Formats: sequence, C-alpha cells, structure tokens
Amino acid sequence: MERVTLDVEKRERAGKGIARTLRRQGIIPAVIYREGGSLPISISTKALTEFIHTTAGEHTVVNLKFPGGENKLAILKEYQRDPLKGEILHTDFFEISLTEKVSVNVRVMVMGESIGVKRDGGILQHLLREVEIECLPDKIPGHFEIDISKLEIGQAIHVKDIHVGEGIKVLTNPDEVILNVIAPIVEKEEVPAAEGVAAAPEVTEPEVIKKGKKEEAEKEEKVEKK
Repeated sequence: MERVTLDVEKRERAGKGIARTLRRQGIIPAVIYREGGSLPISISTKALTEFIHTTAGEHTVVNLKFPGGENKLAILKEYQRDPLKGEILHTDFFEISLTEKVSVNVRVMVMGESIGVKRDGGILQHLLREVEIECLPDKIPGHFEIDISKLEIGQAIHVKDIHVGEGIKVLTNPDEVILNVIAPIVEKEEVPAAEGVAAAPEVTEPEVIKKGKKEEAEKEEKVEKK
C-alpha cells in the first residue's frame, strides 16, 4: 500500500477560537486517536487538501511526522467540510500498528454496464457503497471492484460475491445486497371506448322522481277542471 508522509505539530491549546485562528493561518486542527486516548495536532491546509484529493476516499496509511523526528502511523478516519465553502475544518486520524489488525470501511466501485439495463431497460439499484473489513494495515485495499456487465433483470450481487485478498476478513453481512437490477415500471394506459359505441346515458334517481311528480301534478289539474 502506498504510504504518504505528512508534517504535523502537536497543539497545546484547543477550542473553537483557536481552531478559527489556525484556519486563517492556513492550518487545519486535527486529532489522533489511539486506545481511548487522543492527541491534538495541526497540519498544513495545502498538504492535507492535496492528500485527500489524491487518495479520493481510499484508506491510505499515513506517516505523521512530528518535529524532532517522531513518527506515528495512522489512517485518516474522517474529515469535516464547511457546508457552504467546502473548506476542510477538521480531521480525525486513527493511530495504527503494522502488526495489529484494524477494521475499516472500503468503497465498492462498479465496473461496466449491466445487460439488464442496457438491453432490457431495467433499473440499477446501488444499495450498499461500502463494505467493512478487518485486516493488517498494509493489506487494506483501496477499493473493491465489481463487474456488473452480465447482470440481468432480477439478479443481484451480494457481499459474499466480492473477491477479497488473503488476510482480509469481511465483517459486513455476506447476504447483504450490494446492487441489483429490477424491471422497469410500466404505467397502465386507459383503454379508449370502441368507435361507433355510444356511451350509455346516465340516468339518475332524482330525475325519475321529478318526472313522476310532474305527471301527478298534471293529473290533479285535469281533475280540478272537471
């Protein structure tokens, strides 16, 4: 696995005010976690942005280099962005050992185009985009690739269908569906009435009642005249 070195420094002070000041100086506040403990650090905004852009969401073992020559191996667990500006606000690193297994979520990438979609007009549903695994840090794959070119309508790919390398244990439920292809939704069209067939006239009860009353009134009028 590719290993990147990032220069970091320990932070003696923390807080929102300190964090804002650091960001104005081109520095991102971060934290390294390890066995229930944590260490506040700071890192160059430019270096961290380039690292995140280069790895594109893949787990990469990072060598965090401190002044004086101290080094810590870690994995970038998550980072926060400003919802409006998109700028990185904070990052969390998880310290690791090359001799200890870790559990991480690995992306699932789709390759090809499903025949059920291309030929038969089916709909591809991507239900699971990450799979949790456990392995030594140097065994962590950047991502898993799934070829869906032969996937037809009614078929699915499950977690157990992923081919993982040696030394990797899949923690996600093996029967969980990653993606499937379903039949297209067909809307029923209204059938028009046949030509030449007139629609039956609507006869409502109130009209019949009114008609009967009119005839009775005419009979009473004739009787009175007599």
